[in-house]
Amino acid sequence: MTHTLTTAGPLPAQDPGGGYDVTVIGAGVVGAAVARELARYPLRIALVDAADDVGSGTSKANTAILHTGFDAVPGSLEARLVREGYALLADYAGETGIPLERVGALLVAWDGDQLATLPGLLDKAVRNGYHAARLIGADELRAREPRLGPGALGALDVPDESIICPWTTPLAYATQAVLAGVHLHLNCRVNSVDRGGDVHTLTTSRGPLRTRHVVNAAGLYADEIDRMLGNDVFTVTPRRGQLIVYDKLARDLVGHILLPVPGPGGKGVLVAPTVFGNVLLGPTAEDLDDRTDTASTAEGLRLLREKGRRIVPGLVDEEITAVYAGLRAATGQEDYRIQEYPALRYVAVGGIRSTGLTASMAIARHVVDLLAATGLEPTAPRDLPPLTMPGLGEASPRPYLSADLIAGDPAYGSIVCHCEQVTLGEIRDALASTIPPCSVEGLRRRTRARGGRCQGFHCGAAVRALVEEGTAANGDDEEAQG
Repeated sequence: MTHTLTTAGPLPAQDPGGGYDVTVIGAGVVGAAVARELARYPLRIALVDAADDVGSGTSKANTAILHTGFDAVPGSLEARLVREGYALLADYAGETGIPLERVGALLVAWDGDQLATLPGLLDKAVRNGYHAARLIGADELRAREPRLGPGALGALDVPDESIICPWTTPLAYATQAVLAGVHLHLNCRVNSVDRGGDVHTLTTSRGPLRTRHVVNAAGLYADEIDRMLGNDVFTVTPRRGQLIVYDKLARDLVGHILLPVPGPGGKGVLVAPTVFGNVLLGPTAEDLDDRTDTASTAEGLRLLREKGRRIVPGLVDEEITAVYAGLRAATGQEDYRIQEYPALRYVAVGGIRSTGLTASMAIARHVVDLLAATGLEPTAPRDLPPLTMPGLGEASPRPYLSADLIAGDPAYGSIVCHCEQVTLGEIRDALASTIPPCSVEGLRRRTRARGGRCQGFHCGAAVRALVEEGTAANGDDEEAQG
């Protein structure tokens, strides 16, 4: 198969023998991971998404933590897949250049009840197969986090919790899948599914798509796709999480991911560094009816600032770079809802909570195993094309600092976005990549352009002009190839 990327217009003509072997609905971090895993086999695969880019839903707006799974429900599917996914994604990040930093986490107890909870959490970690956690007292906690607020009594030290780039990860999966022959169809909303005969016909916003097997990784809309396929097993309730991003000058205030002790209301608000050199505060947890409501609210931000003042008082005096909100696909169940339906040649991947980024590669392997029960019989897996992603993290050398790179191509020394030190060369490379952005937001997720403290006030016009020029060039190329 030759790789294909289609972003607009009708779907291309399909194989008259029946279209695709497998279609994955949803190009978030889980759907892209599934498509990548399927690409290891000689199958005809489609990855479709209603949005204009991969990873542009829940996947783009999370706390970007690579979890060890120490606090998962022991024996649950989530616990197993998070544990396996942590190792898989850590290795994959090293291979492909996805920004990853092992900063460790401290689960901080602020009162006697929380302190009494820590030994039980340590026992849970052991039951989940994680043995590196340990209890530390107030003195060691203060020595390791000197800017922590007053009154902390102790903590659970989880040294392997890490921070990762939430944007590069799904883009890497999807890029490798496309390079291996997967057809990526963006701006392609699934409106209905006809289950007649041996082939599903998906009616999409860009025309019909025929496929033998379906994987539903549609995130916030996974329950709607599930009903299109004749099930009514779960209902998604969008849970909004608002977050505050502090300026890079706040980075020295925090050395670890600072986690709250979970309570009846959930896991609570954390403070964490990011791979981009900022500090993150959040999230809130608000159940909504609207699956598109990613607005930040005055009440939500007030709550976060109060929590931040308690955890790291110095944050109150730091500049805020951005606020944003993401929606998680809650289903009312404390585990993933991953289920195969052999008679339908269908696998549902629902209820993937905030741990989905960590578990994504393990979920993908699990889904491929389940597809075998639906009649899919892949042969021995093959190697995927090698991949190196642009280094967006502050822990690795950035292009604007590389004299050798600039000597070879001066565009890497021409800074367009000064807040994030993004160069013309990086923007040019993103616009010419396997899955190019078609918006300034898509470019931001690939380069960090317009993501700094001025939020594009100074570079916005130049960045937008480059995107429009690149989008037009990509459109011309697709037309010429067509």
